[in-house]
Amino acid sequence: MKIFREPSKLQKWARSRSKTGAKIALVPTMGYLHEGHLSLIAEAKKRKADEIIVSVFVNPVQFGPNEDFAKYPRDEKADLAKCRAAGATAVFFPTSENMYLKDHSVYIDEELLSKGLCGARRPGHFRGVCTVVAKLFNLAHPDFAVFGMKDYQQAQVIKRMVRDLNFDLDIVVAPIVREKSGLAMSSRNTYLSDEERVRALALSRLLKSVEAGKSVKTEKARITKALEKEGLKVDYVEFVDGETLEDVKKTAKGVCVLLAVYNGKTRLIDNRVI
Repeated sequence: MKIFREPSKLQKWARSRSKTGAKIALVPTMGYLHEGHLSLIAEAKKRKADEIIVSVFVNPVQFGPNEDFAKYPRDEKADLAKCRAAGATAVFFPTSENMYLKDHSVYIDEELLSKGLCGARRPGHFRGVCTVVAKLFNLAHPDFAVFGMKDYQQAQVIKRMVRDLNFDLDIVVAPIVREKSGLAMSSRNTYLSDEERVRALALSRLLKSVEAGKSVKTEKARITKALEKEGLKVDYVEFVDGETLEDVKKTAKGVCVLLAVYNGKTRLIDNRVI
């Protein structure tokens, strides 16, 4: 397994592999890998990639001033071991300094799908996501990139960026991986106390309870009340079209239910497509 730290060295190697006809997969992550991330590598293997590049980079540009960039969990040694065991063929560990030069001045904004949900509550977040992902696409020369469905809005925004900017690759969105309890796997779960982990189970439980043919207004009120009863601070409960992310009035097949809450100091998100 190759390890790259310099963007130019990754780009040179990936370009040479692409020229030989190798099928390249990219799995972008922020590290502190768990089974959810490893499922993305497994998806790349299933699709017969010759090279599976895992990027591990806590991207400062997608964090707001009062968010958890500084304390976001990091464990390079464990991440390398997990990547090797899962079958990655290359890992990219850049630094903020070599990804963003001092006079870096170009950013990418998606102006429609990123407006609501997490985009409305985390100003600049998707600007940072689109910018770093575009850079990774240019460095890794992937034939396809694999993202997780847990970050549902992010996946839709990236798919739109690829479409509108004519990136020559496919976007694969892999299913959410959950703990046996139902809790969606997340690197931020490490912040949770035992009591908070129990409270967090309300998200998946309530998502499973949503059925087609119901009034969204009624369902939003029911879910909000239930989350608050568990001691969770509700950021949003939204029902949107699974493709356009526009609000809907009735639950139906293809509608995505998205939840965001504060569990103590930790912000958690989860979703389900009906």
